[in-house]
Amino acid sequence: MALIRTEKLCKSFDTTPVLKDIDLSVEQGEVVCLIGPSGAGKSTFLRSLNQLEKITSGKIFIDEELFLHREANVTVSRAEQSEYKRLLLEMGMVFQSFNLFPHKTAIENVALAPIYVKKTPRAEARDKARELLAKVGLAEKENEFPSHLSGGQQQRVAIARALAMNPKIMLFDEPTSALDPELVGEVLTVMRGLAENGMTMLVVTHEMTFAREAASRVIFMCDGTVAEQAEPSKIFTAPDNPRTKQFLSGVL
Repeated sequence: MALIRTEKLCKSFDTTPVLKDIDLSVEQGEVVCLIGPSGAGKSTFLRSLNQLEKITSGKIFIDEELFLHREANVTVSRAEQSEYKRLLLEMGMVFQSFNLFPHKTAIENVALAPIYVKKTPRAEARDKARELLAKVGLAEKENEFPSHLSGGQQQRVAIARALAMNPKIMLFDEPTSALDPELVGEVLTVMRGLAENGMTMLVVTHEMTFAREAASRVIFMCDGTVAEQAEPSKIFTAPDNPRTKQFLSGVL
């Protein structure tokens, strides 16, 4: 079953088209990596799914339910308000920048949304946050403020924070791009663990090794379109699209 599916999704900034008729689905348990040059529309696509960017036209389905349908910058239909909010919460998002609250400790950052959005009892939320921090290898850092954590540790707290809402799918927008090279591995290790445990993931990444090893499917985007998609072994060894070949020859 597709957890997320788009039909003819388009996005323009003023008169500049950034996404052009994107038809894409992510099945339950899949790890789908989006690769491609800067400006291809990868991050914009991810941000369109959870409404950080308003789409110009097209349809978004979550759990095979119509989440949103827009045409010519006008909403044609969408899920009713309570269902819209519920479906939105099924997507967890991890950004390039960590976006942690600087005045909150690691455990407070992770527990905050369940307490205030889901109305989870504080003690229960903190117990869950403690469990998630242990899952990302930061059990001993729960009372540290972000300023006392490395970039890799902050990003792992951000992953725990997204997981705290029990999402069905995790969206990662270049989660290692802001990290020093020596810190990238610790974040990718956590992401591999999530993938191995069956978490559905849609990942925008420049880490080709991660895409090759962890993805069940790789999608190459170029000029706002899906130029090619296949299993990693096919994309990385025998791509069909000349633009895919050109891109990979430059980054591998």
